[in-house]
Amino acid sequence: MHYAGRVPEETGRRERKKQQTRRNLIETAARLFAERGYEATGVADIAEAADVSKRTFFLHFPTKEDVLISDGRARLDLALRVIEEREPDAPLRDVLARSLTAMIDDTAARDLPSGMAALRARLIADSPAVRARLLHAVFTAQARIAEALHEAYPDVLDRTTAPSIVGAVVGAVSAAAVASLQDGDSAAETTAAMRRAAEIGLSALDALGE
Repeated sequence: MHYAGRVPEETGRRERKKQQTRRNLIETAARLFAERGYEATGVADIAEAADVSKRTFFLHFPTKEDVLISDGRARLDLALRVIEEREPDAPLRDVLARSLTAMIDDTAARDLPSGMAALRARLIADSPAVRARLLHAVFTAQARIAEALHEAYPDVLDRTTAPSIVGAVVGAVSAAAVASLQDGDSAAETTAAMRRAAEIGLSALDALGE
């Protein structure tokens, strides 16, 4: 009994250590990108400054670009959970709106390293590699959300309409966030811009009567 009780404790300790290492890598990368420039900073530089091996870096992030979008997976999981846990008779528009709100609220609440959001926005404009990785991540997220909505509302959304609606909404929110950050807006102003963009994007559902 004594040994069995140690398993969850040890698992929790390993998970905390993993999250601490991940956080350290993100903070170190953000600092080096700001100090040396993105292109001049390699994975080896980040790993050395964070006092970990390159192997450890790649256990957490597939590429250098992924450090900049490390919070995207958590937001996608939130959106999918809202769809999965919807009420049986919940209107499509309400569910999609709640999914967007969950993602926007998570963005506003997430404790990113100082200046990371603005740095990310600048690099999206300046670095083709970062821009390509972000576009790939956004496209993947949109496809997952569209598939989940299609499965939830097959009588309303087919496989063409679902990605069209999700692309319009998520694309609007993402574009508004980047534009706001590039303009030097505060975190509160960026959040407000994302919320306005979500409302604009959701108006696309009016054509479906939803």
